[in-house]
Amino acid sequence: MQGCSHIQCKTACTLVKGGFPYHWDLNVYRGCSHDCKYCYARYSHNYLQEKGSFNQKIFVKSNIAEALEKQLRSPKWDRSVINLGGVTDNYQSAESVEKQMPEILRLMIQYNNPIIISTKSDLILRDFDLIDALSRKTYVNIASTITTADEYLQRKVEPGAVSPERRFFMLKEFGKTKASTAVHMMPLMPYLTDGEENIERVFAQAKESGVHYLLAGFLYLRGETKQVFYNFLKKEYPHLSIEYNRLYQKGEVNDYRKVVFQRLSKARRKYKISADYKSRLDKEVFGKNEPIQLTLFDT
Repeated sequence: MQGCSHIQCKTACTLVKGGFPYHWDLNVYRGCSHDCKYCYARYSHNYLQEKGSFNQKIFVKSNIAEALEKQLRSPKWDRSVINLGGVTDNYQSAESVEKQMPEILRLMIQYNNPIIISTKSDLILRDFDLIDALSRKTYVNIASTITTADEYLQRKVEPGAVSPERRFFMLKEFGKTKASTAVHMMPLMPYLTDGEENIERVFAQAKESGVHYLLAGFLYLRGETKQVFYNFLKKEYPHLSIEYNRLYQKGEVNDYRKVVFQRLSKARRKYKISADYKSRLDKEVFGKNEPIQLTLFDT
């Protein structure tokens, strides 16, 4: 594994806007070795003059725990939900060496702060005891993006991430805690991961893993991500390039999306897996306050 370049951050958490179940995001790393071909965050290297090296040159915010504690102990901090890993995966391979997450989790325990963790890695199991302890004090959500149950396809689309099987096992293990667990079937990639067979397999394994909900969202292509994904198609699935041009260039994606969501609804009814990611969050975090308005992904 290639070593990280160390950088300093002024603040640990970044304020985010939009229909999310949180307002703060914390990313330990810039760049991500998972190298997902659909990743929307590649732009984040541009201002560092590192364009094109998103999956090759990884930066670690080596003072992030110190910066986080400064925010958490501020009298103005209201114990808002913090999402750990909205841009890059805090449990990518670099974390096995840098080991930033344990100290971050200890601070969350100390300050009793609710969190969401999104990851495609089972390295998170290293910190099982810390996450278990936090889940007994406040709201914790562990979500894993699983786009396909086909390991052969997964290795092409997400070459640096662990297998779907390992991710499902990780979620099943966290089912032993008080944390909420989830599968994010995002993005659904036309003609690759949105077929009935793949949707069926993901839902079946999600059910077996005991997750509390499953969210699905369609592939969006824009900016640098669009070029990376089209280059991937040209290399691995050239016969799909025409279909993608029809959907995304000629604007036929909305009609196609309706068909895919019908498949999702059918699987959701069969396996009785909820898409409700609000109720528990509202109950455990927001109490009697007005429920936060969130974007629905697959309805």
